[in-house]
Amino acid sequence: MTFSISARCPDSNMFGIAVSSSSPCVAARCAHARAGAGVVATQNITDPRLGPKGLDLMGQGMSASEALERLKVDAPHLEYRQLALVDANGGTAHFSGANTLGTHHVVTGDGVVAAGNLLSTPKVPEAMVTAFADTAGQPLGDRLVAAMRAALKAGGEEGPVHSVGMVLVRDVAWPVADLRIDWTDGCPIEELDALWSRWKSEMDAYVSRALNPSEAPSYGVPGDL
Repeated sequence: MTFSISARCPDSNMFGIAVSSSSPCVAARCAHARAGAGVVATQNITDPRLGPKGLDLMGQGMSASEALERLKVDAPHLEYRQLALVDANGGTAHFSGANTLGTHHVVTGDGVVAAGNLLSTPKVPEAMVTAFADTAGQPLGDRLVAAMRAALKAGGEEGPVHSVGMVLVRDVAWPVADLRIDWTDGCPIEELDALWSRWKSEMDAYVSRALNPSEAPSYGVPGDL
């Protein structure tokens, strides 16, 4: 019920994940990223506990492959899980259990992994990785949105998607972007694109407000002097 792309940007050392599904609130279960550690996508019949566990392992210095192998030792019902990881160096790893739903496929690239299940075609993850590579040099959020658009153009899920989310992390302890369309009967990816276009121009200002409010830009709202 899900397709995702997880990636590291070598220019900014930012990590990010975008994920979409026919089910509601997909990012709340499937999107996990931590500054300095990496990214974990937990999908299919999802066990959200595996996301933080994978990030803990990579945060301790494990590669994506090493973290995945450790997760597989203790993860319950592993045959139902689909996992994709990116580590601090851009290494990738992935796993699709025997009970992964429908047409499923995973494609990796340089610092990026795209995974999906219940796909209309196995070409969807390939289209995502290609779009990500073709947008090299652009902000990571732009590249992830481009990949999600490419997924839809390549066929997306078997049915319509209704939710999407994108998480970006960099050099602070919280996500600098945590954008979600938890349910829509329209196109969630187009709605994410509009939300990201609004947020990216203000993202750095909100980091400044946390770290040094005296030097942060004005809020620009009524009553703010």
